[in-house]
This record gives sequence, C-alpha cells and structure tokens, in this order.
Amino acid sequence: MFDLDRWIEIFETIRKNKLRTVLSGFTIAFAILLFTLLFGVGNGLLHTFEREFARNSMLSIYIYGGKTTKPYKGLQSGRRIRLKNDDLSYLTKNYEDKMLGISPTMTRQLQGVYKGKQNSYSVRAVYPSYQVLQSAEIESGRYINTRDVHNRSKVICIGRLVEKDLFGERSGLGKDIFLGGISYKIIGTFSDIGGDREERVIYTPFTGFQKIYGNSDNVEGFGLTYNPKMSVDEAIAFGNTLERDLKEKHNVAPNDQRAIRVQNYAEGNRQVSSMMFGLNIGILIIGIGTLLAGVIGISNIMVYIVKERTVELGVRKALGATPKSIIGMIMLESIFITTISGYVGLLVGTTVLRMIGDGLEKYFIVNPSVENYVVVGATIVLILAGTIAGFIPAQRAARIKPIDALRGD
Repeated sequence: MFDLDRWIEIFETIRKNKLRTVLSGFTIAFAILLFTLLFGVGNGLLHTFEREFARNSMLSIYIYGGKTTKPYKGLQSGRRIRLKNDDLSYLTKNYEDKMLGISPTMTRQLQGVYKGKQNSYSVRAVYPSYQVLQSAEIESGRYINTRDVHNRSKVICIGRLVEKDLFGERSGLGKDIFLGGISYKIIGTFSDIGGDREERVIYTPFTGFQKIYGNSDNVEGFGLTYNPKMSVDEAIAFGNTLERDLKEKHNVAPNDQRAIRVQNYAEGNRQVSSMMFGLNIGILIIGIGTLLAGVIGISNIMVYIVKERTVELGVRKALGATPKSIIGMIMLESIFITTISGYVGLLVGTTVLRMIGDGLEKYFIVNPSVENYVVVGATIVLILAGTIAGFIPAQRAARIKPIDALRGD
C-alpha cells in the first residue's frame, strides 16, 4: 500500500545526503552502462557474422563441375566435367526425401539497358526453388514461378539497386528492359541482406536462358536446400555422398578434388556456430564480471550507509519506530535509487551505441545493440543485490538497543 509519508521521508533523506546518493547511483549507473556497451559491442560482432553468412541459406549445398586432375578408368586427366539436365533428374530421383528444393543455375554478366540508362549486371538463371537458397525478400511483384520455367518466359526479378540504377525513384515493375540485346519484362523486385552485391543481381527462368545462351543441356551448377531436420553431421555426410555419387556417375577418381566441387554450408554453419558460441560465452563472462563489480560496489555502499545512520536509527527506535519499519525504509530507499540509476545507465548506454554504431563498421562491428530484456534483467539483479545488501545491515541495526545506537558505537 502506497505510504505518502514514507516517500516524503525517503526524498528528504536523499535531499540531505546528496553526495552519498550520487555516489550510490553512479556505481549502479556505471555498472549498467558498461554492461550495455559490452553486450552491444558483442552483439555487433554477432551481427557481423550473421551478415557475412546471410548471403546464402545455411541449409544450402552448391555443386559445380570442374576439370579432372587424375586419370581414371582409362580416361585422361584434364577432362572438363559438364553437369547436365539429367544430373538434375538423377539427384531429384535419388535424394528427394533429403532435399527441400533443388535448382540448376547458369550465370552471365550482361548489359542492362532502359531508355538510355545502362549498367552491367549478373544475371542468374534459376528455378523457383532457388529463392530459398538466397536471402532475397520480394518487395514488389513476385519471384519466378513454375509456369515461367515451363513456358520459358522472358521475365526477370531484379534487385533493389538494379531498379534504382535504371529507374531512379520510380518503380520498374511491369517495365521492359534489354539484357544482352533481348527484351525481358520485370515481374518483381527484391532486397537482400547479403549487401549491395546481391542487390545488383537479376533472376530469370532457367529453361529459356539455357536455350538462348547454352543451346544444349549443359548446366553450370546446382543449388539445393537440404532437409532442416538433419543434424550438422548428417548434412555434412549428405554433401559427401552427393560428391561421391556424382564422381561415380561422371567417371571421376574418388580422390580427385577438382572435378566435382561441392560447397556445403553445413560445414561453415558448424564453424560459425562454434565461433558464435565462444563469443557468447566470452560476452557472458565479461557481463557477469561487470555485474559482480556493481553488486560489490552497491553492497559496500549500503553497509556504509546503514553504519552512518546508526544514530539516526537509534533515535527512531527511541521514538517508537519498529524494526520492521526501519528495515522497510532502508530497503525501499535502496530499491528506488538502484532502479532510477539503472534506468539512467541503460538510457546512456543505448544512446551511446546509437551514436557510435555506424562508426564501428570499419572495426567489423555491425549494428551494436542490446535487447532491453537483457539490461532490464541485469538491473533487476542489481536491485536484488541492493535489497539484500541493505537488508542485512539494516536488520542488524534494527536490533541495536536505542541507548547503544545513540552512543554511536
């Protein structure tokens, strides 16, 4: 129940002991400030890892053909291994239950032209399932669909920066542009957290593009997404199985490392997970150390405050104050100062992170920030510490006889 007289008394005590209050508050605010900055910078490093690996799904595997470096089954080394459309059928037939989707790929660097504006862009011919492999998010229109592939439609989905290059602030949706001298209709635009490079990419249906630029059944590579139910070890084993079986299909020596190249993001996922786990542990240890320093600081201050007020507490007891009311007053004052100071530390910390955020990118720290619940939790820890730190000496002081307290011993 709200007791106005008690709060008036607390504010009066704070007013009469400004230096003591400021020192107590500074200890708490500085602990929360340091905690916020450390966690913010740590999260910035985590965001850097996430951004660097966000260009592709962490569940993706890419397969490319290369040149043999070893003779095998009477075939000489130096053969070019060309993946073909029937490899897509082979992979789909044998591993459909282990894949969420698979897409052949073909890439060309083409000149994009629209009404006198032009630039060079990477054009990727893919199937609709390729969208899962990338971090592309549709901003307007749509992505390539199955009908586009079946009809070999000359349609494209362009990156945000392609649209900006050719159309400025206007929308490019529904417009026709020339790529390599051939007209294509824009059916969608996308953004990509992978960065500017990925937002200057153009996607088009694989079938029509293969006929124009390949006029054969050759495929430059495959991109597939494996079943997320697989563990990291199972996904790595799956990638090794794909490599082994494709080598056997194309008569490649099992120990030839360049003929069939399989890029499995599960391996990178394991390394990134290990690094992020270690970074999180390091941040947690530093954060706990910071909080412990704050807990020790507020505890020492509370012990000093109670000792300093021994005479005052004796007078209160002599005038009829109960031990319960004395303990409650000290604890309430402690909680109030800790809460306000913790909020100030949080406010200053988040403000500093926002001010210096952009300048830290050159140190590989992206978007340094900290979740509010983390700092609120840390503040609650300090409040509890301040409460306990105030309770123990207050309880001891409340047991002192008034005559002993008045002597100042």
